[in-house]
Amino acid sequence: MNLIKVGQDAQGKDIELHYCDYGQGDPIVLIHGWPLAAASWEYQLAELPLHGKRVVAYDRRGFGHSSKPWDGYDYDTLADDLNAVLTELDLQNVTLVGFSMGGGEVARYLSRYNGARVARAIFVSAVTPYLLKTDDNPDGVDKSTFDDIIENLGKDRPDFLAGFGKKFYGVGLMSRPVSQATLDWSQNMALMASPRATTACVKAWSETDFRADLAAIKVPTLFIHGSSDETVPLANSAEQAVKHVPNATLVVYDGEPHGLNVTAKDRLNRDILTFVNGQAVQEDFDSDEIEAQPIRNENE
Repeated sequence: MNLIKVGQDAQGKDIELHYCDYGQGDPIVLIHGWPLAAASWEYQLAELPLHGKRVVAYDRRGFGHSSKPWDGYDYDTLADDLNAVLTELDLQNVTLVGFSMGGGEVARYLSRYNGARVARAIFVSAVTPYLLKTDDNPDGVDKSTFDDIIENLGKDRPDFLAGFGKKFYGVGLMSRPVSQATLDWSQNMALMASPRATTACVKAWSETDFRADLAAIKVPTLFIHGSSDETVPLANSAEQAVKHVPNATLVVYDGEPHGLNVTAKDRLNRDILTFVNGQAVQEDFDSDEIEAQPIRNENE
């Protein structure tokens, strides 16, 4: 198993991150969302290396197959973990892709490390710039919403995560964009995380202010968000975040939920590759066209 040491816990035990590393070429580093793991990038890990890219994804501390320490779930520490991955693998000219909570790591890393090693940044369904409603952030979400999440995790974590997974993918009485098997897969992945990490990260992604971090970004930046995202609503996130990053681009996927890396996987893969290759990403895309003309291996 591929492991990178990022520090030690209070008992002196090594904290290690599990990662996967596929393909060759300019690297794309995928940072997963809460409460999942690197495996949630399945459709990106299977496709992007076919196009002359090296693709790295890792399990955040506390999640997946990584170590599960008691502490270290603040964004400064998580950005340091990302730096350890980039340094250990000696990655250069990197495109960082942060999904949901992972968008926070991208923002904090680019600010904390002055954009070292990074050529581009992509925020997918990301929690940036600042989800919590405060006097100076009236577009945020009431703290009671996040307090309820933590309370329900404490009462019955498996049951809460099962319901969360349905909202994550936009599953409802009249909508079934993913199968029950996909919901089960995501549930099993979420339950691999420690209860401590699951709860502590709610506080991190809901209460961290990334506005100054975004303002410090100097690389080309793309925000991708679903218009039907009920987990991290567009109006509270990407529509605000794009205002803080000079020359950033926002692309909205009409009708897509939070988990668009699964529900709109072909479009997302195409848009990531388009942006990495220095081309403009289209705002409107015909889903039928995507199915009729799948991404081809550039080596074919």
